[in-house]
Amino acid sequence: MTQPHPTFMIRHIPIYGEAMLAPLAGYSDKPYRLICRECGSAMSYTEFVAVEGILHGNNRTWQILQFDPVERPIVMQIFGQDEQKIEEAARRLEQLGPDIIDLNMGCSVPKVSARGEGAGLLKDPAKIGRIFARLTRVLSVPVTGKIRLGWDSHSLNYVEVAKIMEDNGAALIAVHGRTKQQGYNIPANWQAIGEVKQAVKIPVIGNGDVKVVADIAQMKDMTGCDGVMIGRAAIGNPWIFQGKDIQEVTLSEKTEIIYRHLDLMVNFYGSRGLVLFRKHVIKYMRGLTNIAHFRTKLMVATHPEEFVALVQEYESAQI
Repeated sequence: MTQPHPTFMIRHIPIYGEAMLAPLAGYSDKPYRLICRECGSAMSYTEFVAVEGILHGNNRTWQILQFDPVERPIVMQIFGQDEQKIEEAARRLEQLGPDIIDLNMGCSVPKVSARGEGAGLLKDPAKIGRIFARLTRVLSVPVTGKIRLGWDSHSLNYVEVAKIMEDNGAALIAVHGRTKQQGYNIPANWQAIGEVKQAVKIPVIGNGDVKVVADIAQMKDMTGCDGVMIGRAAIGNPWIFQGKDIQEVTLSEKTEIIYRHLDLMVNFYGSRGLVLFRKHVIKYMRGLTNIAHFRTKLMVATHPEEFVALVQEYESAQI
């Protein structure tokens, strides 16, 4: 069989597919990444991890970084602000076998950005350049970064930052089309993503306000970006990576994914798996008819078998 032509390359790594799950704290864990990969997500990003967690051997950090070989290419995303610690953490990460290491420069959560981490790094483009120079010098895997448009509307330095990243060895840039200050409160600026694509020669991934399947092609057409990263719209709708909007997904397709996802969660997290799965179930069940009563029961189920029986009961009641 002829190997399909890759959509784009991250240095030597071929990427097959134009849409991928964004790194999402609390959601893009190994179980949900597997679900999305099975539905067609082109690559996997871990949840971001603090460099201190890596350097101190934090157990939760190591759990976040676990991955399945079928997820490859796998991107491990880190955040921090100390240049030496970022370098040392990245060296240790490389030993875990990721395909790519990514620096988060987009997190707008105050407890991260206020410390100069995440989007806080955007205040110091020169520092970003030094970090990428260090990482690309010591690592053999490609180094990439995810940015926002700037700290606020008065410091829209995304083109400057993108060029600095490229000049210092970055292999790809993912651009979220809002500033740190804007959070998620205004429409994403896709035009700005296009400006980054025009300014650099390395691949660019667009991110922000991709809500339905048609938005994927629209973002690519408007920006010229190489790939599209989907975050909140993919929670509860991994079928978006199959080219399906949520209203096109049948009940049987939903329940099949629910059972599969629950099984992955229990296998990965043990006894905590069911409780951690509840936030996903709420999203999966949006828009279903006569669901309120069953949803209440599902939220207090204490055993996977009880949970599955309730879903089966609901499914039978809809026939």
